[in-house]
Amino acid sequence: MPFRLLLLLCFLLLKSPAFGDEAGPPPLSIGASAPDFCLPGIDGQTHCLKDYNASKVLVIVFTCNHCPTAQLYETRIKQIVSDYRERGVAVVAIQPNNAMAVRLDEMGYTDVGDSFDEMKTRAAYRQFNFPYLYDGETQKVSRAYGPAATPHLFIFDSKRQLRYQGRVDNNPREPLVTSRDARNAIDAILAGNTIKLAKTPSVGCSTKWIYKEEGRKEELAEIEGKPVQLQLIAADELKNLRRNATRKLVLVNFWATWCGPCRKEMPDFQTIYRIYGHRAFDVVTVSINYPDEKPGVLSVLNNLHASSRNYLLGSSDIYPLLAAFDPEWNAAVPYTMLIRPDGSVAYQRQASIDPLELKRVIVANLADDDYTGHQAYWKTAEGK
Repeated sequence: MPFRLLLLLCFLLLKSPAFGDEAGPPPLSIGASAPDFCLPGIDGQTHCLKDYNASKVLVIVFTCNHCPTAQLYETRIKQIVSDYRERGVAVVAIQPNNAMAVRLDEMGYTDVGDSFDEMKTRAAYRQFNFPYLYDGETQKVSRAYGPAATPHLFIFDSKRQLRYQGRVDNNPREPLVTSRDARNAIDAILAGNTIKLAKTPSVGCSTKWIYKEEGRKEELAEIEGKPVQLQLIAADELKNLRRNATRKLVLVNFWATWCGPCRKEMPDFQTIYRIYGHRAFDVVTVSINYPDEKPGVLSVLNNLHASSRNYLLGSSDIYPLLAAFDPEWNAAVPYTMLIRPDGSVAYQRQASIDPLELKRVIVANLADDDYTGHQAYWKTAEGK
């Protein structure tokens, strides 16, 4: 192989995400000057570094919507803002993720993704008291700072020299915190003291750099390649479905091909399944069409790549079947029920669903067995 060609090949390999860029750019070094920025905020304003010149301390928090660790730190960040605002400390949050680089199965702990509009939704729901800026489109600012994960803090003194970078504190579970590192750094800067621990690791979800869009595309291709199955269901099976003797949270949707509202919301159920299906969660669709209409039902499901559990009523005598699931139901569709593992009802709607409302109920009721504290976050009243 010619030497020049070999050099070119080595260069390309080093520049590829699999080699030189997979972990993203390195974090800004202690002592470095704050990289300039001008970014759009959810308040409709453009926020620039110079806007905070009067602040004695500037805290830049790289955080996002989808990450469960970031969610658990929202309240603590809000409290830092409240506690230090009158002492000349400014806190600015930047969302670094490219929304299309977040896989659906990475959103199993959230109600919204990381788009600019969804940032507005989360900030309003949790009543953020700090500017929330978007850098997901170009990620130019994020690359200059180098957040490894969300949340990741960069704390600057009045000269805008970096004095601390890393975590908020030493444990995502707040009751287990023993070192409030960000607060210690702010206090030291305000007092003119040396920061004892200027650099810490930051546990959280990795930053979703633009190149990770390929992972999202691969996921969608995999979803579309899964087989779609449709089975007939009998009365005793519908009774068992309602009892929910499984260990999963089960979302059941009754629909029909001739029901406009049903067809309109069907994609939402498949998206919900793809988001939460890797957790202790299942989606079951039940068509109230007649058994001889199976080809039409299957056609709709195939167009949706509906890889959820799909049933069709097993008899043309439909009313006893519907009563077997819920004797109080008047048989109108769409009809949706979210059933906990103990058989109790977490959500019930005889009308079109509100996907955002439903997702919030789902994450608040999913088993808290792999990220303790997350369920409590979602069961907390809005904004607290």
